[in-house]
Amino acid sequence: MSMKTLSLLLTFVLVMTQQLSAAQVLKLWPADAPGKMKLSGEEKDINKPTDRLVGGRKIIKLANVSSPEIHVFLPPEEKRNGSAIVICPGGGFNILAWDLEGTEVAKWLNGLGITGIVVKYRTPTRDQQQNWLMPVQDTQRAISLVRQHATKWKLNRKQIGVLGFSAGGMTAALSALAENRKYESQDEIDNHSCVPDIAVLIYPAYLVNKEETALKDLVKVTSKSPRMFLVHAFDDPVTMQSSLKMMSALKRAGVASELHIYDAGGHGYGLRSDKSLPIASWPNRCEDWLRHIKWIPTD
Repeated sequence: MSMKTLSLLLTFVLVMTQQLSAAQVLKLWPADAPGKMKLSGEEKDINKPTDRLVGGRKIIKLANVSSPEIHVFLPPEEKRNGSAIVICPGGGFNILAWDLEGTEVAKWLNGLGITGIVVKYRTPTRDQQQNWLMPVQDTQRAISLVRQHATKWKLNRKQIGVLGFSAGGMTAALSALAENRKYESQDEIDNHSCVPDIAVLIYPAYLVNKEETALKDLVKVTSKSPRMFLVHAFDDPVTMQSSLKMMSALKRAGVASELHIYDAGGHGYGLRSDKSLPIASWPNRCEDWLRHIKWIPTD
């Protein structure tokens, strides 16, 4: 390969990388977000050198988020297929696993031609009686905001999904199943539906009662619920019953959905699973499902 060819190749790779990594950032609320929360400091990454690595790398643990935003990752226009997925990182309603379960996921979706929108929802809310409420409010607002920008971003308003991990999985699930908006309408953005068309729940947390025998009362599945794709590991310390009970409820309601339970994988792996484990293939299975429901073109 000549030096000129190599230079052109490197330039192309750099341009593509910039296209995939540059995010548009939009604030979610016109003024203050609804409700009040207590913060223990300024917004920052609180990862410590002694914290567990995931996939051999540290993760960004974003804490004290009081000004919620969406970070919009658009694929190159020629690859964009009109679908968009709003992403809710996990973190136990204490922090946001910002890169592991947020920006890395958006870039993976970009590779499929899907616009990825990461919600920087308010945290910590763990100590609130309804620890899910503010994250769900922010996610509902995010979905409406994406639909408002659909024409500008070349999106199909009927192909706006939600994806969440762990506590973000609960946030995504409750946003998908909500019978109404969990806040008073703010402006014209809220004229757009806040209900996603599909939900992808990856090791969702907190969906079942303490006995793990049933979904919590606030998790209401009906025949009008969006179809879902779920992933969990048998050895996940955050019970897989959240996924199993959700799938059972979807089946009873007649909502065609897909569930993958793997024998090993643990919790909190995002896209960085141990490649020796079958669970590492979950993104491929999700891609298969997205093709099946025609959210991405078939080859």
